[in-house]
Amino acid sequence: MKYRKLGASDLTVSEISLGSWLTFGAGVDDSSGRACVNAAFDAGINFIDTSNIYGVGAAEEFLGRALQGRPRSSFVLATKLFFPMTETDKGLSRAQIRKQLDASLKRLKTDFVDLYQCHRYDHETPLHETMEALTEAVKAGKTRWIGFSEWNAEQIAAALAIPGVAKFVSSQPQYSIIARRHEPVFPLCAGNGIGQIVWSPLAQGILTGKYKRGAPPPEGSRATSESMGYFMSHWLNDSNLAKVDRLRPIAAQAGMSLAHLALAWVLRRPEVSSAIIGASRPEQVLENAAASGKTLSPDLVAAIDAAVA
Repeated sequence: MKYRKLGASDLTVSEISLGSWLTFGAGVDDSSGRACVNAAFDAGINFIDTSNIYGVGAAEEFLGRALQGRPRSSFVLATKLFFPMTETDKGLSRAQIRKQLDASLKRLKTDFVDLYQCHRYDHETPLHETMEALTEAVKAGKTRWIGFSEWNAEQIAAALAIPGVAKFVSSQPQYSIIARRHEPVFPLCAGNGIGQIVWSPLAQGILTGKYKRGAPPPEGSRATSESMGYFMSHWLNDSNLAKVDRLRPIAAQAGMSLAHLALAWVLRRPEVSSAIIGASRPEQVLENAAASGKTLSPDLVAAIDAAVA
C-alpha cells in the first residue's frame, strides 16, 4: 500500500480507503463487515470514511464496534454531517454541528475524529456560521481537520475567504473514468492545500466489468441488492456498459483488471489523496487495495479518454 498526504494536513492516508455508504450497518451483516475491516487493515488501508447518514447512524455504530481494540493512532477516521437524521436535525448550523458531531463521536466510540466533513453545502445556513462552528470543533479537539463533499468552486472560494477560521484540507467529490464533473475544482483546491478523497471511483461497480450488456446482473452483486442497489439505475445503462466494453482491451493491454485500471486512473492525479472503495466481502477489499501503486502511461490515459468520450 502506498500513502499520500491529505492536503495541507498532517494526515497520511492510504491511496485506497474504506468507505461505508450502503454497506456497513445496512446492506452488509456484522460478520461480513468485520471481515472487510480486518481485510482493509491487513492490506495496509489506514483511512476509514463514514457519515452520520449512512444507515442513519448504523454505519458509525458498526465502526465503533469494529474498531474497538485497535490503537487509535493506527487509523485515520472521517465522518460527515448534513443530510436529515430526523425531520428537524439536518444542515450545517452551529447547533447541528455541535449536536451531530457529539452523536457521531458517541456512536464511533471515540473522543475525536481526524476529519469532519460537510456532506453537502447548506444554502439555509450562513457560511460564516458553519465555518465558525467547525473551527470551534477543531479547537475543542473533537475533530483534527475539516473537509467538504461536492462543493462548487464559488462555495469553496467563499469559505477560504473567511478570516480567522479553520481551513478545509479535503474535498470529497464523486470521481471516476465516467464521472468527471468535479475536475474543475481540483486546481483551486490544490492551490489552497485541499486534497481530493474521491468516492465511487468504480462507479458503483460498473467499472469492475462485472455487469454486461444484455445480461442480468450477477447474483449477489450490488445491483441485485434491495438495500444497496437503489442508486444503480443511474449507472447501469447501455451507454455506460458500452464504454466499459471499450475499456476491456485497454485493461488487457495494461495487464490490469478493469477495477485496477479505474483506480489507477483516479490516482494518476496528484491532487487525489485517496480513492474510497466500498465492499461487502473481504476479497473485494483485498482486490481493490492491490491497485495502489499501479501507474498508467500517457498513451493508456489517452486511450481511456478516447474510449469513454
